[in-house]
Amino acid sequence: MVLLQNNQTASRKRPAVKSKTGFVPPFAPPAKIPKSAEENVPQIASESEAPKLGKSQTVSSTEKMISVLADAGCTLINPSGPPCLPSDLHKLRNSLSRLFSSDSSLKSEFVQGFSSYINSPGNLRRIISPSRRDGLGSVRSDSLTRVLLLVPSIQSDIQNLLLEKLPEYFDVDPGGNVGGRSSSLCLEEDIARLILNQFRWLDFLVDSEIFTEKLFQVLSICPVHLKKEIIGSLPEIIGEKNNKTVVDSLQEMLQEDSSIIVPMLDCFSNLHLDDMLQEQVITVALSCIRTIDVEHMPYLLRFLLLLATPANTRRIISHIRQQLKLVGASNVWTTQQSKMKGKSIVNNAEASILDALRTSLRFNKVICQETLNELKSLENVQNHKVIDIWLLMLIYMNSEPLQKSVEKLLKKKILEGCIVETMFDQCVSGNKDLAQDYLPTLLSITEYLLACKEAKAREFGIHMYTYLFKELVDSYSRQEVLGALITHVGSGISHEVSSALDVLVLLASKYSQELIPLSSHITGILDYLETFSVENLHKVYEAFSLLAFSAQVSTASFGSPISNELLVIVRKQLSSPDLIYKKMGLIGTLKIVSYLGDAKATKQLSSSQKSNYEEALELLETSMNSCKQLPLPLVMFYDELALTLKKKALHPAIVEWTSKHVGDFESKFLCDLDGGELMVKELYCGLEGDLWMNLDGDISPICLNILPLVSSSLRAASSLQILPANFVLLSSTERLANQGSLAGIDALLGCPIHLPSSKFFSQPLWGSLSGKQKQIIILSLYYAANWLRELLNAFCTQAVNECDAFSQATREEITLKLFKRLRNLVFLESLLNSSLRQCSFSLPELQPHLESLSLNQLDHNRVQEIKNEHGNGNGGLSQKKKKEKKTSQAPLTDGKLRQPTIMDVLRKSGAVPSQEPSVSPSGTCSKGSVPESSGNQPRNSNVLANIDVSTTVEHVEAQRYKFRPLLLECFAILAFQKTQDSCCADPASELPLCLYILRDLNRKLDYFSPRRHILVRRMSVPPAFGEMKVIEFISKIQPLFPSLRRHLDSAVSGVGADTEICPDHWKTHSAFAGNPDIPNITIIRPSVSRFVIKETLQCFGKMLNIPDVQRDKSVLSDLLEAFQPISMTDCFFQGMQLIPSPGDIGYLFAGAYSFVGTIFDSARAVSFALASDILLSLESVLSSIRTILDNDLDDIGKDIRTGFSKELLSFLSKKLGTFAYTLLMQKCDGVNDIEDGQKVKAEVIQKLLRIYLENCESTSDSLSELACSVLPQVSSRKSAVEDGSCFPTLCPATFCIWYRVMHEENLAMINRLVKEISLLEKARGGVEMEDVKCLLKKLQQSVNVVVSLVNMCKTHDKVNVRAIAVKFGGKFVDSFLKAFDFLQGQFELQREHIIQMVRELQMATRTIQTLCSEAKGMKQTTITSKIPITKRSMERFLFRVKELLHSTSSGCTFWMGNLKHKNLMGDVVSSQAYIDDQNDNMDNVSMEDMVIDEPTDIAGE
Repeated sequence: MVLLQNNQTASRKRPAVKSKTGFVPPFAPPAKIPKSAEENVPQIASESEAPKLGKSQTVSSTEKMISVLADAGCTLINPSGPPCLPSDLHKLRNSLSRLFSSDSSLKSEFVQGFSSYINSPGNLRRIISPSRRDGLGSVRSDSLTRVLLLVPSIQSDIQNLLLEKLPEYFDVDPGGNVGGRSSSLCLEEDIARLILNQFRWLDFLVDSEIFTEKLFQVLSICPVHLKKEIIGSLPEIIGEKNNKTVVDSLQEMLQEDSSIIVPMLDCFSNLHLDDMLQEQVITVALSCIRTIDVEHMPYLLRFLLLLATPANTRRIISHIRQQLKLVGASNVWTTQQSKMKGKSIVNNAEASILDALRTSLRFNKVICQETLNELKSLENVQNHKVIDIWLLMLIYMNSEPLQKSVEKLLKKKILEGCIVETMFDQCVSGNKDLAQDYLPTLLSITEYLLACKEAKAREFGIHMYTYLFKELVDSYSRQEVLGALITHVGSGISHEVSSALDVLVLLASKYSQELIPLSSHITGILDYLETFSVENLHKVYEAFSLLAFSAQVSTASFGSPISNELLVIVRKQLSSPDLIYKKMGLIGTLKIVSYLGDAKATKQLSSSQKSNYEEALELLETSMNSCKQLPLPLVMFYDELALTLKKKALHPAIVEWTSKHVGDFESKFLCDLDGGELMVKELYCGLEGDLWMNLDGDISPICLNILPLVSSSLRAASSLQILPANFVLLSSTERLANQGSLAGIDALLGCPIHLPSSKFFSQPLWGSLSGKQKQIIILSLYYAANWLRELLNAFCTQAVNECDAFSQATREEITLKLFKRLRNLVFLESLLNSSLRQCSFSLPELQPHLESLSLNQLDHNRVQEIKNEHGNGNGGLSQKKKKEKKTSQAPLTDGKLRQPTIMDVLRKSGAVPSQEPSVSPSGTCSKGSVPESSGNQPRNSNVLANIDVSTTVEHVEAQRYKFRPLLLECFAILAFQKTQDSCCADPASELPLCLYILRDLNRKLDYFSPRRHILVRRMSVPPAFGEMKVIEFISKIQPLFPSLRRHLDSAVSGVGADTEICPDHWKTHSAFAGNPDIPNITIIRPSVSRFVIKETLQCFGKMLNIPDVQRDKSVLSDLLEAFQPISMTDCFFQGMQLIPSPGDIGYLFAGAYSFVGTIFDSARAVSFALASDILLSLESVLSSIRTILDNDLDDIGKDIRTGFSKELLSFLSKKLGTFAYTLLMQKCDGVNDIEDGQKVKAEVIQKLLRIYLENCESTSDSLSELACSVLPQVSSRKSAVEDGSCFPTLCPATFCIWYRVMHEENLAMINRLVKEISLLEKARGGVEMEDVKCLLKKLQQSVNVVVSLVNMCKTHDKVNVRAIAVKFGGKFVDSFLKAFDFLQGQFELQREHIIQMVRELQMATRTIQTLCSEAKGMKQTTITSKIPITKRSMERFLFRVKELLHSTSSGCTFWMGNLKHKNLMGDVVSSQAYIDDQNDNMDNVSMEDMVIDEPTDIAGE
């Protein structure tokens, strides 16, 4: 370095060159130095300041160099420019190399002369510029310097001389710039760059280490522009021998100067580095992520991802995620605008960064997969960053096979709370151009999230749509967003449609002015309103009402296009005779009224000087007039108006109009009393009336006038149809006028009801009534029951702390009356159910359902009501004839062959009772019930003789969807403490009331079950219930969990009592409630206790399996804690190794399981049916544990899984199997023990057997034992009751149930074995022989089971049994063939075992073939419909066996032939009764075993 500094100083003192040209012209042939040249040489030499060098010595050295070059054929002194080189450069280099190798002194003189010669800048430029070769004309060639550098003996000296000259030209800049390279400086003028070019792509380096060391010494003092060029050229200059030095030196230089990062990365990219150096380079690059300039970041990312391998990809991705900041830099650079499009530099840089990531991910799928793995491994919420969303989007864009994985991972992170809405906001905010570029990908991901079943994922999708619409202000982007939303709306999936409409409502509420110009893109929704549910209709009209209202605010005229279009649509709907469209019009009208009549809205929306509320009143009048003709539309109008009043504060004028409209309630439905008695007693259609359920006694001034209104006329009867809805509207207006208090109408809570006299419910009088009189009684009971339900809905809110206008004494009085009214309701529904059982009648709808409304149905109901009113009750004759005709034809048709209907499926699922009455409203009984005039009078009288109020009112439940629903506030009755004086302090006295509420709770829980789409049409739910979220519903009933436990304990204490503690309980409380004294209505405490236990545990099981409950730890803990035993004994966990800790969710589950198990032990000795229901509840608890443990729900937190283990699940599963086994071993006491008859008994036994087989210790062993030992003992004769079976529940009547379950479980078992075989074959460690033997043993057991079950058809000739054998036999063969590749691979080692298995399976296939033949001959369609699929399966089995034997056997024969026609007993049939084609003949395969003396026949089809 000292030498370099001295030379640099000397160069500054050198006088300027005064030559007119840049080169020395030649005057003589190159072989001889001319005189003029001699004069010139000293001048040139004198320019050098080399110490201790005489003038003569310098001239002689230079002359010697020129002479040597001339002798080699190179003309140094060229008048036309650079030196002229010979055509054969290789010869020139060889000549110089030999010359210098033989004479070292000549080499020294040559080098000294070369050093003196290049002291002149002109001479230096000449020898480093490209030269011309002799004989090649103008063809340019390498420079003289490059030729000399390829002479090995002088290469190092020439390199050192050139490197020493390089610093002299650092500051030479013809463009006038100092310290930096000018854009006008060309390569021929830049001596420093020309010198650098001499070192590029040399064929060899004599001493690369020394050259590299000197080069980096010079590099350390180079200016920035030259330093960057040298670093970028290092791979071309140094080669591959000194990579370690290059990497280490550049790493040190990077610490001093970070601006060289880009050429350094370029240099590293062009070097062939070993693994160690490559890791060092990656480490250096990763350390620069945080400090590098943002415009250089794309180069760094491309470099890193280019070096990514499966071993280091995770490390690289991790550092990029942690250190790359895509958010935050824009605040610094927002004022720096680019020259092109006005975009900020950072935005352009971020776009370049994302483009670098995108291209790297596109061409390296390993990076995509490892990025997903890295994101999956993140657990803590704080470890997730904004760049994660961009990475997921880029992978989604570039890798189509990974799109599903990206979607699932993103949803999982959203559900776990790791990716939140603010992170997405940061992605889009300030980067609108990026969002526009990636809009298709953003919309694709958003569409997926909005279509998810999980509410949290849909909420994130809603936010994404909303934020994209907000940030992307251009019309194209917003149209794309709206187009995606319209696609969701048209999907037909309820939760997806609902979420898309939520987005529209949100956009209309927040960005209405921006949405109005684009409204033409969404108005098409109004053409498809009939496909929406009521909940979605509210959302549609709310969105368009918001847009219309905003449009009027901006135009100050109620005449904007969107407003006009909306009004035209709702008016058309209101005028439509179809109730579906009228319902839509009412919803739309009242939604418009809610905005026009908003008390906070003051803007005048009309140019005709009408205020908002006046226009709202006009719309209300229009709606009211369109509904007056029919009761159902009026009911809809009242309900919707009441809902609107509840949700929104309307203008006082609208409230006053509503109050005035309902002010005639008293004159319509009430009647004055005198001293608590009717002023005039009359007969109504021959029926005497009484006052029922008078809670106020003599001071009651009014009564509900039901009987006179029902019996007066059809129109009057229709007025009662609007009674409940009218009262709801009345109570709503009363609350608005009195700050939530109903004190102004509290007389209605205790007033009596004018109903038919109770004497008509006695045995003799009921039979003497006409059909019309029975209808009047039924309708009176029906309207009274719904009146009581609305009273409970209205006044339950007064008994809780929601209303501060009442004192504690008043609340207690209301609570007491609510208990009485609930008792009245139970009493009325029991009477109504008994009456409907006697006379089937279609009740009018009081709660219209949009899905079932149609004008034809309404007209049909009105015609039937007119016929019933004018009928004489003698219409039973034709019904009797039809009944007798059907009865006479019934034996000709096998009922078991009947195709199941939709109602059969609903009955089987429990949605409707097993015996649903006819919907015919005629006075006579219709199909399915015994007509009144049939002469079966003992049945008519006995039904009313004994009415147990605790039993299920099945005929009422069949039409429950027509009833007015109970609101959630009524569930608070479960928590009320009775305050009235009773005959005793028995807490079980309130069990009938608790049972009624529990049954309603059970029905509402079904609304959130997976079977909701089946049950929703048959349910009676509040109007706002559909808008309620699951977790909101659970939070409302969460305070009731302790009350459920309290009532359950009371029921358990009375389940085994043979008689009541107080026999007068029901009569006493019934008298207190004002119920008439009807001796036929009784209650049996053991019965009601059993029902309370059943309903409570069913509610408990359903709530445990609601996904939102499983995700919410607090709700789940409260629910489980309410059902914990008094003390948890250690013996419960006996046999477990990992016992959960107290307080864990797993421990709470175990406690609840133990508590329900103790109830099961108590109930098993009392009732087989109750024990079965409790066992199903235990299965629900186990199912909830399995869902949480198996991670079926992505967003269940770790804190919820605390205390769970596979051991706990297995432990509780074995206990469940033991419970099921003990119940199957228990003798059932006939039909009386199963409350709903033999059909329910069969279903119960089917469930018990399935639970036992799925949860026993070994399913295969249990199946083998039952199929081979237990079932064959059962006789096919129905008279043979005692078959010696060890299972009392197994008898000829239940044999078919057992038989089907055995086939189903055996098929499920072999399918599980197929999965185990698949996993075993994929194992990397190879197949263990023990595992193979275990699987073959289980396969053999499964084959034995199916053979035994199929052979039972020889002794059981039922068509159902044989149909099951054919169907499941074919399915079993299909599943068995899936394991055939495994058997083929193990054939050589397990030959005898596999042959024996196939031989035994042949026995079953032959029996199935015989069953098929006989079924064809007897034309048993139940069996023949299953034959084609079964035959194809057995044909495949045949040819697979043939393939197995031909490919693996040696010395064995195989032949096929036609089977003889034999019956099940093996006897040959001489002629076939049913001739089939040749394809139906089954083939026969016979194979000789290795032992020739023991032939083995294997038959197929």
